[in-house]
Amino acid sequence: MSEDAQDVVLVVEDDDTIRMVLRDYLAGEGYHVLVAEDGEQAFEILASKPHLDLIVTDFRLPGGISGVQIAEPALKLRPDLKVIFISGYPAEIRESGSPIAFKAPILAKPFDLDTLRDQIQALLR
Repeated sequence: MSEDAQDVVLVVEDDDTIRMVLRDYLAGEGYHVLVAEDGEQAFEILASKPHLDLIVTDFRLPGGISGVQIAEPALKLRPDLKVIFISGYPAEIRESGSPIAFKAPILAKPFDLDTLRDQIQALLR
């Protein structure tokens, strides 16, 4: 369970099942979870929520906006924000050439939920 019940996690994932599993699991771990199914929804949440601790984002998203393209401006606005990428195509994240792609953890799908939890806890310490 999260030591700080105020930790807010934004999950950006276009697959309904994966998004719901991540939301339910992280909420069960004590996090306040917000969800977006694409870049547009993610940007709306980023613009309207003053407090976010972490983004867990898929790389390939509908609408032509990648997880990296969400993370980069989010980090410019919120330098303390943490990012975890999840993808069935993890090499593409590094190939994007973005500095965040070399700093943020990348979990290849399918991944173990406990591994995600451990990564989140390590980042939010």
